[in-house]
Amino acid sequence: MRITAAYSDYIFYADESGDHSLISIDRSYPVFALSLCAFRKSTYCSRVVPAFQRFKFKYFGHDAIVLHEHEIRKQKGEYRILTDSTIRTEFLKDLSETLSRSSFKIFSVVILKEELRYDLFPENPYVISLKLCLQQAFKFLSQRSQNARQTHFIFERRGRKEDSELELEFRRIVAGKNELRVPFYGFEIHFSDKRTNSTGMQIADLTARPIGLSVFRNGQSNRAFDLISPKLFNNRKFSRPERGIYIPQKSAGSRNTPRSSADRETPIHLD
Repeated sequence: MRITAAYSDYIFYADESGDHSLISIDRSYPVFALSLCAFRKSTYCSRVVPAFQRFKFKYFGHDAIVLHEHEIRKQKGEYRILTDSTIRTEFLKDLSETLSRSSFKIFSVVILKEELRYDLFPENPYVISLKLCLQQAFKFLSQRSQNARQTHFIFERRGRKEDSELELEFRRIVAGKNELRVPFYGFEIHFSDKRTNSTGMQIADLTARPIGLSVFRNGQSNRAFDLISPKLFNNRKFSRPERGIYIPQKSAGSRNTPRSSADRETPIHLD
C-alpha cells in the first residue's frame, strides 16, 4: 500500500452541545454550540493521548472508559466515584490540568436560537456553525501552508440519516458554498462512533458545553471556559455577533453578549 505524503500535519475533532432544532427550543438551554478542536498530529500522538491515558489509568485502572461531559457532571455510570467529594476534587483538578496542558486549538460557534432570524439564515444552526468553523479552519491551515494537503475532520456518528445530511452540507461548504467563495481542497469528513474511545473526540465533548454557556450565561462564573479560553482561535473576520450567531472570544477580551436566566444550571467545573 502506498502511503501518501500529502496528509496534513493536523487533524480535527468535532462535537456539539444542545440540539439544532428551531421548532422545539429548550428554554433552559436554547443554545447550539459546535466545538472543532485541531491537533498537530505529532503532538497529539506523543503528548496529548498519553496524558489522557495516564489520567484514565489513575482513576479507573483501565483506558476503556470514555470521558463524557454529561456523565461526569451528572456523576453517572462509572463516574459514580465522583459522589465522593475528595475523589471528585482531585479528579476534576487532574482533568483540568490534563486538558490545560494539552496543545490544541478550538474553532467554535454558538447559536442563541431565540435570537436567530430564520428569514435571514435559512440553514439550521448546525449548518451555520459548521460553515463558520470550517472557514476558520481553512484560515488556520492556510497560515501554516497546509491547505493543499488532505485534512480529516472527525465527527461523532449519530445515525444514517443525520450523518448523510451532515456529510452533504460539509461537501457543499468545502466545494465553495461558503463566505470566502473558495473551495477548501483536501477537507475530508469521517464519522466515528463514540465507543472508538478517540481522545480527540472526548476533548471536543469536554469543551462544547462550556463554550455554549460562555455566551448564554456570560457574566456567570464559568471556570471550565476560562480554562479552555486561551485555546480559542479568534479570527476577526468571523468574530462579530450577528442576530444570534456568536464566535466566542477569549476571556480577557470577551465580546459575548451577557445573558440572564432565572433558571440557572451549574456548568461542569474542570478545576
